[in-house]
Amino acid sequence: MEFIAQNMAPIMFASLVIFLLIGYPVAFSLAANGLLFFFIGVLLTPYSGGAINLAWPLLYALPDNFYGSRVMSNDTLLAIPFFTFMGIVLERSGMAEDLLDTIGQLFGPIRGGLAYAVIFVGALLAATTGVVAASVIAMGLISLPIMLRYGYDRRVAAGVIAASGTLAQIIPPSLVLIILADQLGRSVGDMYAGALIPGLVLTGLYTSYVLIMSIVRPKSMPALPLEARTLGHGVLSLLAAVLASVVVSYAAYRYLAPAHGDNADILGAAIGVIFIYIVAIADQRLNINMMSRLAQQVVIVLIPPLALIFLVLGTIFLGIATPTEGGAMGAVGALAMAAVKGRLSLDVIKQALASTTRLSSFVLFILIGARVFSLTFYGVNGQVWVEHLLTSLPGGEVGFLIGVNILVFVLAFFLDFFELAFIIVPLLAPAADKLGIDLIWFGVLLGVNMQTSFMHPPFGFALFYLRSVAARVPYLDRLTGKQIAPVTTGQIYWGAVPFVCIQVIMIGLTIAFPQMVMRYKGTPVDPGTIDYQVPETPGTGLSPLGTPPPANGGAAPAAPAAPDLSQPPNFGDAPPAKPAAPAPDLSQPPSFN
Repeated sequence: MEFIAQNMAPIMFASLVIFLLIGYPVAFSLAANGLLFFFIGVLLTPYSGGAINLAWPLLYALPDNFYGSRVMSNDTLLAIPFFTFMGIVLERSGMAEDLLDTIGQLFGPIRGGLAYAVIFVGALLAATTGVVAASVIAMGLISLPIMLRYGYDRRVAAGVIAASGTLAQIIPPSLVLIILADQLGRSVGDMYAGALIPGLVLTGLYTSYVLIMSIVRPKSMPALPLEARTLGHGVLSLLAAVLASVVVSYAAYRYLAPAHGDNADILGAAIGVIFIYIVAIADQRLNINMMSRLAQQVVIVLIPPLALIFLVLGTIFLGIATPTEGGAMGAVGALAMAAVKGRLSLDVIKQALASTTRLSSFVLFILIGARVFSLTFYGVNGQVWVEHLLTSLPGGEVGFLIGVNILVFVLAFFLDFFELAFIIVPLLAPAADKLGIDLIWFGVLLGVNMQTSFMHPPFGFALFYLRSVAARVPYLDRLTGKQIAPVTTGQIYWGAVPFVCIQVIMIGLTIAFPQMVMRYKGTPVDPGTIDYQVPETPGTGLSPLGTPPPANGGAAPAAPAAPDLSQPPNFGDAPPAKPAAPAPDLSQPPSFN
């Protein structure tokens, strides 16, 4: 009994893992495990030697945990339904289809062009939807048949689509970054700013892999044939349009810089983008033909999602809006984009609301279960056990980071990112903080690591999403009339393996180059360079602090005499004569009568 009482924390954690591996729902596993061990802990308290601090009245703290600032009253978590609603509306509006078709035509003439298009569109969808399932399913439905039609290797095609969809995990406005910021007690805006560069670097690594594969195995990703390039040529026209936009942006920046300071570059870029968008719309509607069809389509299709990205992320990074407010503006912007395209209907809104409610309820119930579990786990000093276990790893901070990332990588085979964020992160954060690790950097590092949970065979959710839309039986292609072989589950799994390795490399790069994340703090200020200047107060004759006293020619004015508070106040009359005090007689002893 004493052994069980003094080792309640590891037993409780191991029991939770067993519950999850058996297949019980996460929220109920957390809550049931917490209540079960609370009952056991109260009974074993006399045998624990002070290791357990549980009592029945502690259950009264649960309602406050549920309705307090950590769950029901947590304003940060409001961003989750907003971004989810935004992503689902955009997915229903056909934005992914338009982007994939246009970018595929742009990159089509080069070998691996469709794969580049999928990665580029995956990054754009990540920055607008923030939902992995929507990105993977949309690209699987649209791009996979086209890639198979033109002879792409099935493993390469499946791996590129699944990996590009998981960019929504790390590129803001990612839902997991919101959860990580909440669990680490840090700002969502700082987490977004810290994750931006690692997300773009990871996108570059995916692109580099496609480039290497197009050189090593050119037959695995052929270029689009000439008859498939329906938008024709026009890259020079597109470059000319980009150059014109840059010129307008620079001119607007020079004009706005004196009045707007640091924000002039962003405002100038916005003016340049709006200019070229208006030109493309006018060129298309009025049949001026100043731009090529390809340039028109690229500008018209790309700028609305880029504008939505600026509306959401730009306002957050500029400090104009909080992440919750940015999510609300993004939801309104998504509705506007769908309405402009004529694809906004009551059915689309119902589907978006139903999916948003389902995901938000899922997150809320997991969070409530985590509150029950943490109440008991902290009552048995579980945080002390985890902290001692992790801080005692050899190698100090580096050893801690390596051990933690191995643990999260292994657990990602069995748990998804929500479960990891709610169960593991609250246990790791105190130990990281004690070692002096910046928690924003630590959160981004864990976010990159948790991204592998979508790609791990055999339980990667991105692989399941792709499996649900990939062909299972041979089918006739609607354009060529040829029979296309199905995509097997093994091909999907093997296609994911190289991208899991790339994600592991990204974890190492984040550890080796922390400045990718630490840039969220901005440029450090040297206190020695700060010049304090206090202006002279008019009418007082006082010199500013740090200046020498007046020279001989200008004597400082004398301080006014202290007022005599022993007399009544004088309002302009001559002051009464003060009677002289009698001299004391020192020849006699003092009298106290």
